[in-house]
Amino acid sequence: MSNDNARLLILDDDTLIARTIGVIGESVGFSTRATTAAGEFFELVEEWNPSHIALDLVMPDMDGMEVLVELAQRGCRARILITSGVGSRVLDAARRSAVEHGLVIGGVLAKPFTPGELRELLVERPAETADAAPEPGSDRGRSYGEITAEELETGLERRQLELAFQPKVNCVDSGLAGFEALVRWRCPERGLVPPGLFIPVAESSGLIGRLTRQVIEQAIDWFADSLRSCPDLRANAWHASLLGKLTMSINLSARSLDDENFIEFVHQRCRNARIDPDNLVFELTETSAMEDPVASLDLLTRLRMKGFQLSIDDFGTGYSSMLQLVRLPFSEIKVDKSFVMSAPRSEESRAVIKSIVELGHSLGLRATAEGVEDLDTMEYLKEIGCDLAQGFLVSRPLPGDRALEWAQRYLTSWR
Repeated sequence: MSNDNARLLILDDDTLIARTIGVIGESVGFSTRATTAAGEFFELVEEWNPSHIALDLVMPDMDGMEVLVELAQRGCRARILITSGVGSRVLDAARRSAVEHGLVIGGVLAKPFTPGELRELLVERPAETADAAPEPGSDRGRSYGEITAEELETGLERRQLELAFQPKVNCVDSGLAGFEALVRWRCPERGLVPPGLFIPVAESSGLIGRLTRQVIEQAIDWFADSLRSCPDLRANAWHASLLGKLTMSINLSARSLDDENFIEFVHQRCRNARIDPDNLVFELTETSAMEDPVASLDLLTRLRMKGFQLSIDDFGTGYSSMLQLVRLPFSEIKVDKSFVMSAPRSEESRAVIKSIVELGHSLGLRATAEGVEDLDTMEYLKEIGCDLAQGFLVSRPLPGDRALEWAQRYLTSWR
């Protein structure tokens, strides 16, 4: 029996394959429609509002890439399955392009595929989007309009920044390794604003230093006062011993590297909270470390001398990854989630992950993979010796109180 909300629209120039996809879709509860013409396809997109789309890349009148671009321009939010016989590398490139356009990708299927492979994508596999999935109650998908520096400055003055904490675990034994602090802005007029919209405003307006300090203050306070001082955890000697080894990761903007008093500020906050600098990990993207190479080298070297850890974030997506690894004193290399999320279906992505992990280990760096969403990927990370993992398989980012509850449950059940 079909579900009125589960509608599968199929665009394929092979009527037999389209019919087969439709039969498989109906077997798992979908209403289905199929067409071989792009014009009729877009009419159905508007009139029928499909929840899922199965799209062949190779079409005679309008190829699949053109269709994907048009869907993005129309703001399509259907879950898209890309199919083709063009080969895995082309399929993977099409998937990446679709994600960059903001489309929701349910997966890719190389022809010929089995009914079981299609069913899995229709009912089981997590969708991939350009950004992480929204937190419950967030305002993802809404239009925020232009954010001004004056609005953001008011938000900072009123302490409207909030943090969410995403756990990191050891790949080998799944033990808790730490958390990453992720900032949000709860604006009374705009709702919960994601960092991608207000961080650039902070950087261009000179507010990034104040913003970064507020993030550090909140992250250290939660880490020291809520997590490491939790009575329920400290009552257990084994849990208490683990608390001292946990790390807190904080993203650091390149513009913060111009702050001459930054090191003293963060070092004093750690002293006041009785936190060893080794428990803090500052994450920088490789491109941000390039903006002022001399200033970044000076400040990052001094941070390492004080005992803080440094992570090169989103490794493998910039143009000077190797140069940054050699010139800057990193202690961790973080594999970009675009490779990790596509690992289950891309041999090339698995090869890249393995190479990055091996490169990091050869330089004495800890390797962390972000964007881990399924057990197969976690097993692969264990197999290649990756050190740490974070992603929705472990936990979504959580507000402070829920992150503490999660840690209590996790440590109790893990041992």
